[in-house]
Amino acid sequence: MFYGYGFDPTFILILPAIILAAYAQSKVSSTFNKYLRVRNSYGHTGYEVARRILDINGLQDVPVELVRGRLSDHYDPRTRVLRLSQDVYNSNSLASVGVAAHECGHAIQHSEGYAPLVIRNAIAPVASFGSQAAWLFIIAGFIFSWVNLIDVGILLFSAAVAFQVITLPVEFNASSRAIALLEGNGLVPSDEIGPAREVLNAAALTYVAATFAAVMQLVRLLVLRGRRD
Repeated sequence: MFYGYGFDPTFILILPAIILAAYAQSKVSSTFNKYLRVRNSYGHTGYEVARRILDINGLQDVPVELVRGRLSDHYDPRTRVLRLSQDVYNSNSLASVGVAAHECGHAIQHSEGYAPLVIRNAIAPVASFGSQAAWLFIIAGFIFSWVNLIDVGILLFSAAVAFQVITLPVEFNASSRAIALLEGNGLVPSDEIGPAREVLNAAALTYVAATFAAVMQLVRLLVLRGRRD
């Protein structure tokens, strides 16, 4: 793992993931900004769309709150609260209604017991710990040439990778639900579904990039671990 001041050849394994992640971040930012400036024809704000979708699906007890940050929108399954950023909550843009509907998709998943979401929530604490602690074990293992420590670190990192993998169907399903909810409930005209879908597809790419990066980092660690045998 350590090559002094030389080049680590295994870095090539994660280089494509780094490039994809940079592209994904650029894509979601540019697409969101593009449609943040385009008003939806019905003039609904992100809050209004979220409240309408939740109520239609029997989730009147799920509050919609304003949260700080940009693209910080999320549904919290622990407190059953849907939070929208300033750009989404008060905006009547095509970007805002798409994002709001997506987060409602997560709330509906939770209420229905959508299996991938249940699994993701279950492994979230282990994945969080694993992503933080893994490198302590891995680096210490390489420094002191203790293979068992490396193995523990890789096992912990694998939990974080599993979390990323199971996140993909959760996010894609939420986006599919969002489009169906917007169209099925007449919240945006049919000719404005395309832009909303474009925003959600760009956001989905960031999850694909994160998963690819995690998987390739795990492959890299396994290659480095193999050299210790």
